[in-house]
Amino acid sequence: MEAVFTALSLHLALSPMASLLAMPSFSDANWSVIVPTLTAVFAVSRYFKYRESIKMTGALPGLAVPWPNLSLIGFLWNWPLGPGMYMHWRHRKSFYRRFNSDVVALRPWLMGNPELYTNNVDVLRQVAVGSHKTSWWKPEEVSSALSYWGPSVFSVDGNDWRKHRRILGAAFNSALYELVLSKSMNLYDEMMAHERWNQVDNVDIQALQPYTFKFALMMVGICGLGMENISWSMPPATEDGSMTLLEALRTSVNEWLLYLVLPNWAFSLPSARLRDTGTAVRKMKQFLNEQVEKAKATSFDNSAFSMLIKASEAEGKLGLNNQELIGNIFILLFAGHETTAHTLAATLALLAIHQDIQDDVLAQIISEFGADGRPGTVEELYKLTKVNNAFMETLRLFPSGHNGIRQAHEDTILTVPKPLGEEGTYPVAIQKGTMVNFDMIGIHRNPRYFEDPEEYRPSRWEGVSPDSEQFTAFSVGARACIGRKFATVEAHAFIALFLRDWKVEPKMKKGETTVEWRDRVMEAKINLGLGVQDIPLLLTRRS
Repeated sequence: MEAVFTALSLHLALSPMASLLAMPSFSDANWSVIVPTLTAVFAVSRYFKYRESIKMTGALPGLAVPWPNLSLIGFLWNWPLGPGMYMHWRHRKSFYRRFNSDVVALRPWLMGNPELYTNNVDVLRQVAVGSHKTSWWKPEEVSSALSYWGPSVFSVDGNDWRKHRRILGAAFNSALYELVLSKSMNLYDEMMAHERWNQVDNVDIQALQPYTFKFALMMVGICGLGMENISWSMPPATEDGSMTLLEALRTSVNEWLLYLVLPNWAFSLPSARLRDTGTAVRKMKQFLNEQVEKAKATSFDNSAFSMLIKASEAEGKLGLNNQELIGNIFILLFAGHETTAHTLAATLALLAIHQDIQDDVLAQIISEFGADGRPGTVEELYKLTKVNNAFMETLRLFPSGHNGIRQAHEDTILTVPKPLGEEGTYPVAIQKGTMVNFDMIGIHRNPRYFEDPEEYRPSRWEGVSPDSEQFTAFSVGARACIGRKFATVEAHAFIALFLRDWKVEPKMKKGETTVEWRDRVMEAKINLGLGVQDIPLLLTRRS
């Protein structure tokens, strides 16, 4: 056969015109034969592709899809009636119930590898802990939006992850958390004074998120990066002052797909969106490099990044290089403010809807600290169990980290629980290359774990510590979010002070009911993280 192709190639090279004349023209082609034949060949090839997807995922119930959700085309083709990148939110009430299974396979018939969706904590624990312990790893492509800035504890795996985790672990300690508490209360006071809310009895807020995002990012700047000389009226900015850090970060996060897929010259095209994205990315890189150089040149303090530099230098040659330090700063900035900002806003919105729960939380705040007192230590702050319950319940319903991805790096066995109401488990043979999406939205709405899962019921967390692994929104095991306590201390302090000072109510349109307000406002807005729509509120000062 190889000789035939060689001879044919030589003939075509020597006699191109003769070859062309010998070929039938398109007008002579018998399309009534060609088209059905090609269609049949394509259909048969896709049938075998689908059979291969079934073979890779065993006997799990599933859905035939043209391509994986976890792909560029899956992200762009996010059509409302079928699977897509945000399917786990759109079909959160029905998807797993439809298949009567906590693990469901999406099996592509056109292109790509199959992927599994799960809303089960036991399956999460099997796949989430990292390749150093299991057959599952975090594929590079799913972390590309964050690893673009440099390797970090979020994006690496195996031995590299252990190095990052060991060094970062030294930066998150009790001294940092006490600093977070103190600075949270100070920043809250600055916010009230600068916005002049401390001079009025009523505040009309069109959207709460700009305040919570600014608060959370400034807390990362102050306690995470040790930035001095910033305040509510002077938020962190790039060295030349041309763009605030919040502006650069939000644009970099919102437009991550553009700078991953487009060449650098594209950001010079006459498009405001492209130019703004290019400017934001350049300013972020400038800011991140500045922070590394400043931290190395100054004395150590209790900020997370200062302690990170200290721990890294103590490792000598095994420490983090500059690019790894930059990658971890970006994670600190992004994850350190994204989860807290989204959840603060959503918590106050849900408490505005549920006035009885808001009154109950307030009663405990007054009981513990009076009308003017404040917690002096993290231990005292954590006495506000009802604040913790309200925050955790909000994060259950609206987890900022809404999913996580792992891929089988070898053939393996997944132990899958039988349907709800049945005892036991069954093994499923999984082939190398299969993706698993541990769906945090689905896990937190699984009736296996939560009675009436769509209901906002903070009391379900009564007796559960803010640091308990019973609460899975920060993931589980060794790869759980390292900044969890930073976020909870900051959030608890903000909520306690805010509710002590203000009664929070929904700002509704004319004729709108509370249920209609919730349906309109508490709809997910998903980018890299999950939040809700702009939250309009009415604040009334408490006497």
